[in-house]
Amino acid sequence: MSVIETKGLRHIYSPGTPFEHVALDGVDFSAEAGEFIGLIGHTGSGKSTLIQHLNGLLKPSEGEVLFRGENIYKDKQFTHQLRFHVGLVFQYPEYQLFEETVYKDISFGPKNMGLDAEEIDRRVHEAAEFVELPESVLQMSPFDLSGGQKRRVAIAGVIAMEPEVLILDEPTAGLDPAGRENLLSNIRTYRDKMNATIIMVSHSMEEIAETVDRIYVMRQGKIAMSGTPRQVFDRAEELQPMGLAVPQITEVFTLLRNSGAQVPNVYTVDQALQAILQAKGGEAPC
Repeated sequence: MSVIETKGLRHIYSPGTPFEHVALDGVDFSAEAGEFIGLIGHTGSGKSTLIQHLNGLLKPSEGEVLFRGENIYKDKQFTHQLRFHVGLVFQYPEYQLFEETVYKDISFGPKNMGLDAEEIDRRVHEAAEFVELPESVLQMSPFDLSGGQKRRVAIAGVIAMEPEVLILDEPTAGLDPAGRENLLSNIRTYRDKMNATIIMVSHSMEEIAETVDRIYVMRQGKIAMSGTPRQVFDRAEELQPMGLAVPQITEVFTLLRNSGAQVPNVYTVDQALQAILQAKGGEAPC
């Protein structure tokens, strides 16, 4: 059974008005426990609308959202509890920080869960450790931190609820390469330790190719294709009309093939390195 899924999900903004817009049109989506899902698509394709349905922030116009096989709107209590199990981190979440200290910001979710002080304290420190926030910042104002640290505080605030499903909308936007890789490593650590399902929206094809198990491609409110990174990026000629690209390393190897080189399709730098090593007979690259 999928941990979270949608069936025939349809969402219409401003129905019955001149501004009516069908944002989702019959979306069937699913994710298994422990799976890392990438969600890609051009701006306006419906990605953000979809993820806001997964923890009940938006209600479907038609169709269902199921958490462990149960409709998330079966009753108000179930919908309320769902938000502790399905955590959503918006793009640029640092703009949503509001508490006096980092500790209070991270503890906000666990407090709303009704946990005792000892359990809240454990979760705050563990979440801070997951995102590599040092103990020294916990009593600081979040507004005195760097942009990257604020991002980590916001993510820690969701992780502190220990959600089974963690949804991240462009979590690395605006970070430098080292910051991006570090944050993705933290997210993978959380997935591995908690067997959590991760759903990540990203415009970076490199991040998607190197990180996720499976990809959903959205176009005009529908699922245009899905599959492993290899299955999706093998269909580059279909992605381009959607305003999407393949990873840059894939483009490089495509040019090499078009020039007559006998090289395979690759989607990550590691795959490219292995291809080069194999071509050189296993020798270390120069």
